[in-house]
Amino acid sequence: MRHTYSSFISYSLFFIILLTSCSQSSSSEKGQGGDSKKIVVGVSMLSMQNEFIVNVHDAMVKKAEADGVELITVDAERSALKQVEQIESFIAQKVDAIIMNPCEVEASSPAVTKALAAKIPIINVNSETSTKPSAFVGSDDVESARIAMKYIAEKLGGKGNVLMMHGYMGQAAQIKREQGAREILKQYPNLKLLAHQTGEWDRAKAMSLMENWIQSYGSQINAVFAQNDEMGLGAVKALTDAGLKDKVIVVSIDAIPDGLQAVKKGTLDATVFQNAEQQGSKAIETAVKAAKGQAYDKETLIPFQLVTKENLAKFLK
Repeated sequence: MRHTYSSFISYSLFFIILLTSCSQSSSSEKGQGGDSKKIVVGVSMLSMQNEFIVNVHDAMVKKAEADGVELITVDAERSALKQVEQIESFIAQKVDAIIMNPCEVEASSPAVTKALAAKIPIINVNSETSTKPSAFVGSDDVESARIAMKYIAEKLGGKGNVLMMHGYMGQAAQIKREQGAREILKQYPNLKLLAHQTGEWDRAKAMSLMENWIQSYGSQINAVFAQNDEMGLGAVKALTDAGLKDKVIVVSIDAIPDGLQAVKKGTLDATVFQNAEQQGSKAIETAVKAAKGQAYDKETLIPFQLVTKENLAKFLK
């Protein structure tokens, strides 16, 4: 009887040791695989008051949740100075990677330099800086403006007066969209740029700007190229109120839901689709790969597409 009891104790101890050993081994393997530590990504966005930027961020959140990534998001509120401070804070927090939606080409560049010096990968999304980050995810803004201005040129038969609304001055999208628009204008000597001014990507400011232009140029205006839909919709409202919309072509960029609805109604003649969902998700994908030390694309460019009434259905959700 004593022998049987002692054998039972021995076998019990053996199984306890075996189970503990397996558990430790499994835990160790999990740690080595990197699954036990959640990747933390710091995100600084240009402005969470801008619908397109919010759409990019929503796509990031969705992808991060699906991949088990922790996001720390801050709003730079269009201030490059604030953005640099936000990146410094992420560095101090020792995040695994940083995603920045730059406020300005030059003024946001020190943030990139600081992150790289701290050996933290930094990915620019949607907009660029003069200092090269670890990677860029976005679209070719020059191309978007070429598409928009080419549409205007064709609709006007290569002849007429155009107004251009700029985005936030000094931001990459503003610089590149102006460049693309001017490239097309050069190809059409009978297309005249009547005036150009910033509406700061903002619908209300663009409406006010358009009202001033209507006072100055009136019936001379044949078309408006707005560098984003928010401004395009502001221009449409002012032109409609003045009874001029039927005589003026308005084209903008981004294809936000309001922009698509305006194309459907026929108030906005065309918009250029920029894929916020892909920009956001690819930015997270790139940041995670960089954080894990895996190979990643240094540049991911997502194509733009012209949206008119004819092909609108495939863009409406």
